[in-house]
Amino acid sequence: MGWTTPWVSSYDSDFNYDFHVSFKPEDIARGQVFYNYEVTSIPVEDLSGFSVFYKDENGDIFHAYGTFGRGAEYVMTAYVWVRPHDRYDVPGHSDPIGQFVAEESCCHDA
Repeated sequence: MGWTTPWVSSYDSDFNYDFHVSFKPEDIARGQVFYNYEVTSIPVEDLSGFSVFYKDENGDIFHAYGTFGRGAEYVMTAYVWVRPHDRYDVPGHSDPIGQFVAEESCCHDA
């Protein structure tokens, strides 16, 4: 179709805080933040968010689409809870933020 899509980063800006996907230490310490359209506890500074904007011929910018949490997999080649390549046969689980946590090899609580 001949389309081009400019990708931009929110690095070194307040964008992620404005769109509630990054949280300051005092927000996390308070115990409750607004993320994915609800108030919840968040154990980390950054979570996933994906936004699409449209700029019309007048230069007006519109937030056309946004998704959070598990809504951006279609643009990703792998998600964080995929186990590292050398851990496929290691027993474990995903923690609350989606990272793989290996079980201890011995002496762990069942």
